Amino acid sequence: MDQSFLLMLSNLLHLHNHLDPTTSLLSDTSSTAATTTSATSPTSLLSSSSAAPLLFFTIASVLSYVASSSSRSSSSTTTTTTTTTTTNNNNNPSTTTPSPSSYSVSAFRALSTEHIWHMDAPLRDAQWRSLYGLSYPVFTTVVDKLKPHIALSNLSLPSDYAVAMVLSRLAHGFSAATLASRYSLEPYLISKITNMVTRLLATKLYPEFIKIPVSRRRLHETTQAFEELTSLPNMCGAIDGSPIKLRRLPNDPNSANSYRCRYGFPSVLLQVVADHKKIFWDVCVKAPGGTDDATHLRDSLLYNRLTSGDIVWDKVINVRGHHIRPYIVGDWCYPLLSFLLTPFSLHGNGTAAENLFDGALMKGRSVVVEAIGLLKGRWKILQDLNVGLNHAPQTIVACCVLHNLCQIAREPEPELWKEPEESGSPPRLLENEKYYYFGESIRQAMADDFHARLSSR
Repeated sequence: MDQSFLLMLSNLLHLHNHLDPTTSLLSDTSSTAATTTSATSPTSLLSSSSAAPLLFFTIASVLSYVASSSSRSSSSTTTTTTTTTTTNNNNNPSTTTPSPSSYSVSAFRALSTEHIWHMDAPLRDAQWRSLYGLSYPVFTTVVDKLKPHIALSNLSLPSDYAVAMVLSRLAHGFSAATLASRYSLEPYLISKITNMVTRLLATKLYPEFIKIPVSRRRLHETTQAFEELTSLPNMCGAIDGSPIKLRRLPNDPNSANSYRCRYGFPSVLLQVVADHKKIFWDVCVKAPGGTDDATHLRDSLLYNRLTSGDIVWDKVINVRGHHIRPYIVGDWCYPLLSFLLTPFSLHGNGTAAENLFDGALMKGRSVVVEAIGLLKGRWKILQDLNVGLNHAPQTIVACCVLHNLCQIAREPEPELWKEPEESGSPPRLLENEKYYYFGESIRQAMADDFHARLSSR
């Protein structure tokens, strides 16, 4: 018998006894045991000869029928709605809007601890890249390295869940408001978690994954790889700058114009040096977008370390009487220094030896252009940065750390983000740079030697 019917009938019994306790609904009023049993068993009403039980039984039957009909109707409607929604979502994946429960802690835990072990590794990693920008093994590496630091923050969310949330924002460029609606959290909490995770990436993981190649083994490997690429000896990196677009200008009108880059949009300037594997070994973000590359370089820690002799590269070669230490290459926007070589001519107007040298030099520089393209293609938040200006540098550096992790793990490379072509006149050397660094004589010696070697083949 329907449980809802029994419950309703029991309630009617109690109601009747409350209204008229002297009148028994039972046929046998002389037996206390029978009375007790009947009071607890609504089905005994069926054997009663009184009119009252019949009335209550009729009322109960009608109410039970109405209740059960409504329940079946509601269940049917829910099932139909769910089926229709599922069908529509399957037919129109582009219009699917996942419910907040799809991004809950329980849903993430089911994905990361249960479903993942039943999936083939390629399928699993493809799914994680689509969600978080990197494969599952690289994701677990990031979580394991950040977990001890996140634990100190007393965050109420699991560490891996918080990291996944931030990675999804960096990989897809979501705003805090968008993630807040997905994860059923307040936007300020999303911003707080983003700031915490990016700060940890930019500080705790930076020294481990962004390193200047000073060890003998790594320096030899890097210079050898660049020589195979360009035929130029002792090259150890390529430098370039890239404006990172800001969604909005700073509130201070006096400084707002300094953030407009040469392409017209508000930005901060990123400076990176990459090796032959398109791995960054130096990152600097400390200038508004309107700053030129040469000024940004001179304000960087890398420049100070190179000019002060703090960085010692002991791999020295002799080219036509010139002692040449490892050097980096850049375009004409950078000053020509002994540790930074730039092209002779912007438009190929030099001599045969100079043009030949410029072509090889720019081939070496191409690795940093591709590295920046990969960076912005993989972490789309850098295409339109939607964090506060105070947190912009750490967010950019955090993406550079993640980029290196992906390159070291040999993650599939996404489609390159295309930077606009640069233009402008070469910067003028400072007086102290002219006195200490003989970039022109070094560049000329290398160009002549390079031309002679190729001509003799």
